[in-house]
This record gives sequence, structure tokens and C-alpha cells, in this order.
Amino acid sequence: MNVYLQSVLLGIVEGLTEFLPVSSTAHLRLTEALMKIPLDDAYWAMYTIVIQAGAILALVLLFTERIVGFIKSFPKGESGDRTWLNHPISLTMIAFFCTSVLALGLKKWSDAHLKSITVMALALLLGGIIMWVIDAWSTRFEPNTLHVEEMSLGQAIWIGLCQSLSAIFPGTSRSMSTIAAGQLVGMDRPSALEFSFLLSIPTMLAATGYDLLKEIHPSKAALAAGQAAHVVMTGERWLVLVIGFVVSFIVALGVVEWFLMWVRKHGFVVFAVYRILIGIALLIWGSKLLAS
Repeated sequence: MNVYLQSVLLGIVEGLTEFLPVSSTAHLRLTEALMKIPLDDAYWAMYTIVIQAGAILALVLLFTERIVGFIKSFPKGESGDRTWLNHPISLTMIAFFCTSVLALGLKKWSDAHLKSITVMALALLLGGIIMWVIDAWSTRFEPNTLHVEEMSLGQAIWIGLCQSLSAIFPGTSRSMSTIAAGQLVGMDRPSALEFSFLLSIPTMLAATGYDLLKEIHPSKAALAAGQAAHVVMTGERWLVLVIGFVVSFIVALGVVEWFLMWVRKHGFVVFAVYRILIGIALLIWGSKLLAS
């Protein structure tokens, strides 16, 4: 397949799946394998990280007005009832800290299972079931949190800890874990989704920056073990990288807006069903398909 077409398709996959609760990691891994892209190639490892930055940029652009509003209202909030500890900005950073501590503590385990099709398939399947059950369960009760501005410190800590599951178990999905966690502690769908988006900004910026730094400046231990190699950039490779970044950015712009509207009307069941079907398919045919 033409390398430019590959970049367009990968950019579409990243933009479509990064913020939907279906796991962009699993979809990119599967797409790259089907395209016969060497998963241990240093350039393509860097490429995957860079196109994620395109999706992050789209989210930051869409939420700029909201973020500026939070900054202006810090620390008392729009209603004047917030503090340094429970303002949305503080809660986002506290949740991010909780994610980081747990994810970094279990990073070796995560890295060891990053390319496991079985782990991804089980994470997709079980995550779909959990999302479906929680979404159905939450509709039976009146939510106590309708806006991000009403969140508590406990809710933020809980969501941050749950988000770390996506870093530990590939295929879990960062957005799935945060949305379901929010609903479980009394948030309605729109507020759980909005906080998921807000939390994804520092989380993805930190994760993308960290991964990119590792690819550009691998540790001596990684080099000695043959796990990293210097990336040689050519004119073609730069163009492929730019194409993937731009496509991911454009697609993510449309997906985030659409996702917000869809969730308000329909909830998350369709994404749960999709995860379950993909998880079952990967358990049955994944290893054979990716090995072919």
C-alpha cells in the first residue's frame, strides 16, 4: 500500500478513536498490523505518537473558550462557591496526578503487555460490558452532579485512579474508564464526558511528550538491549508524518463535536456493543489475523 495512503488511513483511525470510548491504542495496533507496518520500527513508533498530538490539538482548540473561562474564575468558580481545592482546574490536575502515580508505578507491567492481542481483546470485551452495565444502571438514579463545576474532590480522585487503567491495560480506553467512573459516582452523561475531555488534555500531553522523548532520546539501557534505534528522517518521512498529524487533527475536530451531541441523546450503549463485538472477534481471530 502507498505510504501516503497508509498515513491518511492511520490519521483517520486516530482521529476517530482517540476520544471515543473504544481504545485508539487497540485500533491503531490492529490497523498497523493489517497494513504490515513493522510494529517495532522506530519511525512508526514515533509516527503513532505524533499523530496523537494532532488529536490533542483539536481538543484543546475546541475547549479553549471553556478552559479560558475556568482560568478566569479560578479559584472561586463561576458561582463563587469553589476553592483552591475543588475548582475544576484543581480537580483536573488532582485527577491527573492520581493517574500518573498509579500508571508510572505499574509501567513495567503495562509495557510487557502493550502488544498482547489477548490483553487488548479482553480489555475491549470487559470494558464494553462494564460500560453497558454502568450506563444502564446510572439511568435508574437521579444524578447528583450535572456540571463539572459541581464536582467534588472525591469524584476527581476516583476518576483519576480509574483512568490509570487505560495506561496499565492496553485496550481499556482512557475515555471509557473516565466516563464510566464518573457515572458510577453520580455524574450525568454530559458532565462525565466533559470532565473526561478536560482530564485527557494534561494526560495526553504528558503521555505523548514522554513517549516522544523516549523515541527521540532512548535510554542507554534500551539501546543496549536493542529496543530502540535512531530515527532517520527523510523528506518523504516528514511528509508522511505531517499528513497523519493533519488528518488526525481534522477528523478529531468533527468527532468530538459529534460525540458530545450523540451522548446527550443516546448514551454509550452503541460503543459498548461495538467494544464487545471487536473484543470477541480479536479473541477468536486476532492472533491468526495479525500473524498472517
